[in-house]
Amino acid sequence: MGDPAGIGPEIALAAVADPRVTAACETRLYGPQTETERAKFPAGVISADAGRYALDAVSRAVEDAMAGRIDAIATAPIHKEALALAGSTWRGHTELLAHLTGASDVAMMFHSPTLRVVLATIHVPLAAVPGLLTRARIDTVIHLAVRHLPRFGLTRPRLAVAGLNPHAGEGGLLGTEDRDVLGPAVESARRRGVDVVGPVPSDTVFRQALDGRFDAVVACYHDQGLIPVKMAAFGEAVNVTLGLPIIRTSVDHGTAFDIAGRGVADASSMVHAVRLATQLATAVDRSEVGD
Repeated sequence: MGDPAGIGPEIALAAVADPRVTAACETRLYGPQTETERAKFPAGVISADAGRYALDAVSRAVEDAMAGRIDAIATAPIHKEALALAGSTWRGHTELLAHLTGASDVAMMFHSPTLRVVLATIHVPLAAVPGLLTRARIDTVIHLAVRHLPRFGLTRPRLAVAGLNPHAGEGGLLGTEDRDVLGPAVESARRRGVDVVGPVPSDTVFRQALDGRFDAVVACYHDQGLIPVKMAAFGEAVNVTLGLPIIRTSVDHGTAFDIAGRGVADASSMVHAVRLATQLATAVDRSEVGD
């Protein structure tokens, strides 16, 4: 149910009561189960207590998933500042889930009916991105996408890697990362038989993906990938963690403290997240998820 001071409990409760969810799966809630429990966390207030509560809920859900007591996890949003106040060194679900499951290589993918984006880096300062974009990291993300996209019905996915710099660097005139890091990683993947191109200038690659030229785009950093996803499919997109030994999906938005407790939060993304988790759990044997 995410951070108990955000909209997580509200959208989780709405989702588990939605007929599209009740017809698809049995649900178990991890988080404040009663109004009395939820009242302990004032809506919209960042606190260490809320951060600890959210961490405990995620940890218990992962423990049950790893033990096979549940088939998949769909998470409501957590608050990074609350996690930090609670003493956590993990800045988001993706990093925390990798730690809890022992997964060495993971990637965040946003899946929607119109656009899929896989992130090479996630919750890091923009200034740190160029140093984190190594050939090995791009290669890992491409590999994860190729391994996992068939679970979504894409048996031979067509990938594009978005350029980091304007115009994908213009041959090194506007930055050397595209020429020296992204390009060689793409060529290495192509030699292995992967259908991937790039780096493609990021001001056009997402439009091309929306037009059907690519099945997924590898984005270099968080906002590069999430801005087009949220423009094209906000409320429909689902966050999927690739590389975990369990199935995990999540919403495409944050804790929305500004509207928490007002009863106006839209549960659409939570419903989509639960339904996609159900589909993945139904279609794929759990032992194959972490391949």
